[in-house]
Amino acid sequence: MANAGVLIFFAVIGSAICARSRFAGGAVLFAAIAVVLFISTPAGSGLPGALSSFLSTLDHSTTPALNGKGQG
Repeated sequence: MANAGVLIFFAVIGSAICARSRFAGGAVLFAAIAVVLFISTPAGSGLPGALSSFLSTLDHSTTPALNGKGQG
């Protein structure tokens, strides 16, 4: 995908225009397209793994507190 950078740029600009005109659905759609295009690039290919690792760490740290088995 040689022109992914240009497509990501236009998706971000489209999202900003939709958000500015208070069209939330369009802004969310353009933002989702930008994220999908970013993940398809080599620079963004590690994003799903990083997000998974972050959410796993967050889950492991909050589960004891939510179960009432915190330190104390």
